[in-house]
Amino acid sequence: MTRTVTVVACALINPQGLILLTQRPAGKAMAGLWEFPGGKIEGNESPETALCRELWEELNITVSAGDLDPLSFVSHAYDTFQLVMPLYLCRQWKGNILPQENQEMVWVESSKLLDYPMPPADLPLIPILQSGI
Repeated sequence: MTRTVTVVACALINPQGLILLTQRPAGKAMAGLWEFPGGKIEGNESPETALCRELWEELNITVSAGDLDPLSFVSHAYDTFQLVMPLYLCRQWKGNILPQENQEMVWVESSKLLDYPMPPADLPLIPILQSGI
């Protein structure tokens, strides 16, 4: 039986309507691909609590769970596990975004998301983000 891994991701949207993508750093699976920030749920965390923690750890920003709006989710079969990933929208946070894992980042128009190579699990989320968030 294939194990299921649940991660949470966030489409951070700035006042200009651009979406933040971060690049997976060297040494991690799928290094070099672009993704929505987020990560694994630990222990008994709720998805929202995990996402707030991950955004702090990865980007040095404080996000309130109340500022996370659930948008969609994806379920994708990789070779060795099944990934389930809820995607949230977030339009406000505290602090200036500062990558904490030496990852590159870029603000992208939704119409340009496909210009950035992404993990297969992220691809079904792009049309949803392009449909007028």
